[in-house]
Amino acid sequence: MELRRRGFLNTLSGRFFLLTLAFVMLAEVLIFVPSIARFRADYLLLRLEKAQIASLALLASDDAKVSASLETELLKNAEVFNVVLRRDEVRQLALSSPIPQPIHATYDLRQAGPWELIRDAAAVLVDGKNRVIRVIGNPVQDAGLLIEITMETGPLRKAMVEYGLRILFLSALISGVTAFLLFLAVQRLLVAPIRRVVRHMAAYAEAPEDARRVIAPSAGVVELRVAEEALAEMQTQLTGALRQKERLAQLGGAVAKISHDLRNILTTAQLFADRLEASADPAVARAAPKLVGSISRAVSLCESTLAFGKAEEPPPQLKRLPLRVLAEEVAEGEGLTGEAAEGGTVSAVIDIPAGLVIRADGEQLHRVLGNLVRNARQAIEATGQAGTIEIAGGEDEQEWWIRVGDTGPGLPPKAREHLFSAFQGGARKGGTGLGLAIAAELVRGHGGRLELQRSDVDGTEFTIHLPKRVLNGEGDAP
Repeated sequence: MELRRRGFLNTLSGRFFLLTLAFVMLAEVLIFVPSIARFRADYLLLRLEKAQIASLALLASDDAKVSASLETELLKNAEVFNVVLRRDEVRQLALSSPIPQPIHATYDLRQAGPWELIRDAAAVLVDGKNRVIRVIGNPVQDAGLLIEITMETGPLRKAMVEYGLRILFLSALISGVTAFLLFLAVQRLLVAPIRRVVRHMAAYAEAPEDARRVIAPSAGVVELRVAEEALAEMQTQLTGALRQKERLAQLGGAVAKISHDLRNILTTAQLFADRLEASADPAVARAAPKLVGSISRAVSLCESTLAFGKAEEPPPQLKRLPLRVLAEEVAEGEGLTGEAAEGGTVSAVIDIPAGLVIRADGEQLHRVLGNLVRNARQAIEATGQAGTIEIAGGEDEQEWWIRVGDTGPGLPPKAREHLFSAFQGGARKGGTGLGLAIAAELVRGHGGRLELQRSDVDGTEFTIHLPKRVLNGEGDAP
């Protein structure tokens, strides 16, 4: 049904069938042209041989003459008008009869090459008129120097057309049989295995979590077998990934419920902990701030978990904006510039050209830069020493880039392994690792990428790459 709907000629079998017919017919044409030329040459040689045999009657007579009736019969049997047999430089034996029209052309078969034979044969087929031609050739068995005849082209052309039709019919028959056999072979060797793969893919797509629907490679053709093995491996990996994703989704739902209830419990505990700070007991007063801090971190963790589980970032609203202004706002918001930075241990250096304009979602990019700058500030402050955070930017023909580097202690090796994975890439004690995961997701939404360029004893450096080319048909950025 699907085959009829799409049309036989649009299938692999149909197109292969047509190509086979075309190539076989082309091969037959290449064979037909020299064949028809050879047929013409053989036809003319046969006329020369018959004319030579007719001339033997003249040689057999004592006076080198024959009766008019015998001469006419000999020429009729040879299908020629005149015969000239030159046996030496002087003596010539001839049979002759009236010629109905002037001689149209002369053909010397003694020196004719393949191209001349093909050209002359094509001329006979194209010219439909009955012409009189002269043909010169070598006598058989060295019976003279040359033999020359005059004859009509009508019988020759008729014989050539009949021969050509037989050749074309035979060629068409051979082409059809060959194409049909190749069609059956392609159906068995290629089309059937491909359809089997397609059926397996469709069945797997209906229930990809069902491991029983993974294809079992069985093709005999090496290339198809390799494709089936690659498909089986991909399906196996996808099935495993879907199962893991389902388990993680279930686990995430459970964690969200636990976090929700735990947050309510911790909020209540936090209220009681706040009252402990007013206790007259010195020991309780000293322990209360630590208790409050621990409970606050636990509440923050629960809120971050719930926020990440509910987060559905909208598509970025791309607009043109000055990058330096955005970087200055981020630095000021983190207390690295202006009055808030006075007396602080961490300072900011902004190395962005004043005229650099990028295309991005200002709010989302502000969150990304804010997260990177905040992490860098906290890492430096944790050392108790002064440090610097640099925000730099630039562009090339393909993209804009933004670099955020610091002079902090660098990331722990464990944090680098899962840097952009939620709940796994936390770089500081008590961190959830959600900040970098969300930042990387926001940058990917722009079609770009967030990379860790380096992290060592001299500090850490991240780079944001934002492409200039858009994929929604709007063209490149100006």
